[in-house]
Amino acid sequence: MTPERRGVLAIAAAALLWSTGGLGIKAIAASPLVIACWRSAFAGLALFAVFRPRPRRSASFVAAVVCYAACLTTFVVATKWTTAANAIFLQYSGVVWIILLAPLVVGEPWTARDATAVGIAFAGMALFFADRLETRGGAGDVVALSSGVFFAGLILFLRRDRGEAGVAAAAWGNLLAAAALAPIVHDEIPGTRDLVILALLGTVQLATAYVLFVRGIRHVPAAEASLVSMLEPIANPVWVFLAFGERPSGYALVGGVVVLAAIAGRTLASRDAVPGPVPVAPD
Repeated sequence: MTPERRGVLAIAAAALLWSTGGLGIKAIAASPLVIACWRSAFAGLALFAVFRPRPRRSASFVAAVVCYAACLTTFVVATKWTTAANAIFLQYSGVVWIILLAPLVVGEPWTARDATAVGIAFAGMALFFADRLETRGGAGDVVALSSGVFFAGLILFLRRDRGEAGVAAAAWGNLLAAAALAPIVHDEIPGTRDLVILALLGTVQLATAYVLFVRGIRHVPAAEASLVSMLEPIANPVWVFLAFGERPSGYALVGGVVVLAAIAGRTLASRDAVPGPVPVAPD
């Protein structure tokens, strides 16, 4: 087996592990902030144990860490407040914000295919709100959109640094999320069952998946890695449907297909571009 094929398999395994986030979050009875706090604590400790990353002394790195912590927290809240499909598809729309904001943040020029991809993706995102009548569900979609914005900020600030700070940002971002949420949820201790699930979410769904992805991306071109990682938003709602029978609306499914198609088309058109950090939703 060639190194590239092993890399593809590692990235696919990482995407499938990431995709179980919705399943684990839905299975826990605790509040979303409690889940986000404990999951990030377990993930941060695991990442530090494996990589021992040091923080970077730059404003871009600090911004990336803050964006990652906010992205992790808002994704958990969105998954609790809306369907798993809406949460992951709308978070994945962060790739659209990366394309939209890249000229301002990192000076990467726009192209006609960028404008086309953004327009199609925004049309897809609009479908998520076409039949949202419940206040809580609509709020969950808005939070999911904000998670995508924070995800975009993470990638853009890492790209601005032009360094390999992804592992350090992931480790410190998880610890920041846990530290920021701890004072808010300190009096809510999850039960034994929930703690076991949270430990698995932190160490396996986040940390182990990240280790696999880091190893795989060394041997796989950025465009191909982005496409393989799309297993995550496809599989995430499937696991939740199989376990809990949660059905996303028809509008959401069509919107998700449109968003992913726009991202895939833009990625395929960029195979010859100079690769930056691969945009993969870090949830």
